[in-house]
Amino acid sequence: MTKTKVLIGFLCLFSGYVAAAPAAADKDVAQAVDHLTQAMLHKDIPGLEALTAANLSYGHSSGKIQDKKAFIADIETGKSAFKTLEMQNQTITLSGDTALVRNHFSAQALNGTEVVPTEIENLQIWQKQHGKWLLVGRQAFRI
Repeated sequence: MTKTKVLIGFLCLFSGYVAAAPAAADKDVAQAVDHLTQAMLHKDIPGLEALTAANLSYGHSSGKIQDKKAFIADIETGKSAFKTLEMQNQTITLSGDTALVRNHFSAQALNGTEVVPTEIENLQIWQKQHGKWLLVGRQAFRI
């Protein structure tokens, strides 16, 4: 009877750990997405550098594809600028050290002084590298 209780306790403990691990990773990925969103909104160049992988492939809904340097340069120079920016209706799917994030990109983009409403969909690919979630890919598309 004692061995059975120990076994049941161990299984409960182990299954709780397994269930908790993905939830913690989901939270970490969601936090990384939020930090990236805020860095884009507030032109936080060191933040963008820290959250994106060296081999970033950043696809726009127009079809334009940028590497990390070009993506960050557009934010830094104001070519990509936002009055508001939110990621909505987000889902996160984990597979090992990779996370697929789908969300709705809702923004008031700035084109000089003109405010341009922007409503597009996103697929972001995040990868855990050296203990940090980094954006390795993003593709936006029109609704």
